[in-house]
Amino acid sequence: MAWPDPKQFAEEAKGVGKLRHCRLANLIGYCCDGDERLLVAEFMPNDTLAKHLFHWENQTIEWAMRLRVAYYIAEALEYCSTEGRPLYHDLNAYRVLFDENGDPRLSCFGLMKNSRDGKSYSTNLAYTPPEYLRNGRVTSESVIFSFGTILLDLLSGKRIPPSRALDMIKGNNIQVLMDSHLEGNYSTDEATTLVDLASQCLQYEPRDRANTKKLVSVLEPLQIKSEVPSYEMLGIPKHEEEAPPPPQPQRPLSPMGEACSRTDLTAIHQILVNTHYRDDEGSNELSFQEWTQQMRDMLEARKRGDFAFRDKDFKAAIDCYTQFVDVGTMVSPTVYARRSLCHLMCDQPDAALRDAMQAQCVYPDWPTAFYMQAVALAKLNMQSDATDMLNEASQLEEKRQKNTKP
Repeated sequence: MAWPDPKQFAEEAKGVGKLRHCRLANLIGYCCDGDERLLVAEFMPNDTLAKHLFHWENQTIEWAMRLRVAYYIAEALEYCSTEGRPLYHDLNAYRVLFDENGDPRLSCFGLMKNSRDGKSYSTNLAYTPPEYLRNGRVTSESVIFSFGTILLDLLSGKRIPPSRALDMIKGNNIQVLMDSHLEGNYSTDEATTLVDLASQCLQYEPRDRANTKKLVSVLEPLQIKSEVPSYEMLGIPKHEEEAPPPPQPQRPLSPMGEACSRTDLTAIHQILVNTHYRDDEGSNELSFQEWTQQMRDMLEARKRGDFAFRDKDFKAAIDCYTQFVDVGTMVSPTVYARRSLCHLMCDQPDAALRDAMQAQCVYPDWPTAFYMQAVALAKLNMQSDATDMLNEASQLEEKRQKNTKP
């Protein structure tokens, strides 16, 4: 609902996807198919800051780790700001995630708006920047205000409305603000510095708040226990790299498999030309009633595509096959496979992969669909995935040959 225009969504996702930083849970993919809008980020297996602060089971977060969280998230915001993306929607403890090493990272999802009416804060109004309540706009200063609420979370171990927290700070009731589960295991000087910074972030007037550079410069000197890994401070097991699987016994490849393993597009082209439409399993059989003018036009478009494909005019073939696909009356895995190769010939591996996957949707056990995905993945420099897909295609082909033997 936030992104009715798929082109705008794709452009925004691509912009966010260009950001790469060790303090971000980076965006690695997106989908805008029909009304669906999907974002895919790096997997963070160790829960959110909210879970570790508010709903912990075995141990609360120790003081040194809380300082690390504040510093790392400040670094993430400073990076986004320097890269021209200072706005972050609904920054809160649920947006801070922990990776496999227990290091805190800022979710990339908040870098994109999440509601059509522009509402950028899902949390209670008590935690919302005052200027947002006035004009409904998120500014870089609004992000600083929200960072201040995260500092309050880290100090208190619970959700305290900023207005109440500021009253406690003004009354010098810092001890009352501090999380009792820390049992006094923190430096009063460090806590006072953090409280002062939170107070600067939560100023009513946006111009009176700190900026991201100030956040980093204040928090950097507070880093203690820098030699202790985050997973140890969080009390989670050390992440061990999985041993690579044992190599699969190499089975002899078919001509199609050999061509795909070499990413020999010319050889693949010749094989697809020779195979023609024999794998479409009767999808071309039409009743008399279906022979409308539209059907004839569609089949004519496919025929023109076949001629262009045979003559290696791959751009023309893409156009003709697209006309055939867009009508949607007939579904042909071969057309998707051929258009996939055309995209590869035109140096469009993303589109090639989509078509090869579409061919698999139409014909789930078709080796050619898997072979074409393997080539597209190789062109996208995803070698491990390409090898897996090639092996899967080879297994399907072997199984198919066994089933066709008398």
